[in-house]
Amino acid sequence: MWNISELPLQRLPSGSSGRLLQPFWDHLLFHHLPLISSPFLPVLLAFSSYFFFSIPFAALDLLGERVPSFYKYKIQPDRRPTVGMMAKCFTRAMYNHIFFVLPAVIIAMFILPTPRLPQDAPTLYEVIIDGLAILLLFDTQYYVWHFIHHKHSQLYRWIHAIHHEYMAPFSWSTEQLSIPELMTIGLWSNQDPVLLKCHPLTTWLTTVFSIWMSVEDHIGYDLPWTLNHLVPFGLLGGAPAHDMHHQQPSSNYAPFFSHWDRIFGTAVPQQKKTLKR
Repeated sequence: MWNISELPLQRLPSGSSGRLLQPFWDHLLFHHLPLISSPFLPVLLAFSSYFFFSIPFAALDLLGERVPSFYKYKIQPDRRPTVGMMAKCFTRAMYNHIFFVLPAVIIAMFILPTPRLPQDAPTLYEVIIDGLAILLLFDTQYYVWHFIHHKHSQLYRWIHAIHHEYMAPFSWSTEQLSIPELMTIGLWSNQDPVLLKCHPLTTWLTTVFSIWMSVEDHIGYDLPWTLNHLVPFGLLGGAPAHDMHHQQPSSNYAPFFSHWDRIFGTAVPQQKKTLKR
């Protein structure tokens, strides 16, 4: 569990720091301390975000052509996930978390030092800049890892191939991962904020946001309001880039941003397919 810093809670100066997020942070410290100090909170945030973010896109897939205003944005309209495929992915994610992630958290409780919850909330500037730093660092780590696992046939076969079971990704396939890949991602997700000395609130907010980005990468729809369209200059790859990666696995290795693929010549633009009648 997280430690609170030296002053007793009743002496915490609610909102006195002048930081916009301070009242919210004080509320968490006073009323939800057992929850936010639990080492299981990051797992709960990540898995619940994956679950709730995936549901609307799963419904969209099941409705299919009955909602043409959305289905026209389907990148591979001739490939639709079935209920069985969705259930398989979600079941695997549940299995991995119950039998591997949770035990790893329990073991870490006895090995790693207990972190401390600060009394002051982060500033909005710190949330944005530190959150961006976390995402950029993770993006770099995963690009290198991803590239290596696609170039080394045995690594690909035993560790990463399971994620490429489906040529057309869908929201539930976001966590269609092997145990080694899931644990590697979990290690980076937990230790990168520690390395960058980020505030816990920044870490939690970035966790939720990164899960949204990951799910959005796998939805299989090039919707006009997704982040890759909202963020200018093509800085984010989004669903079009990752969908192309599943069609052409030697391309678009970065999980979020597009700069590494552009720099190393692994960027491949989307090739829109039409529905076969």
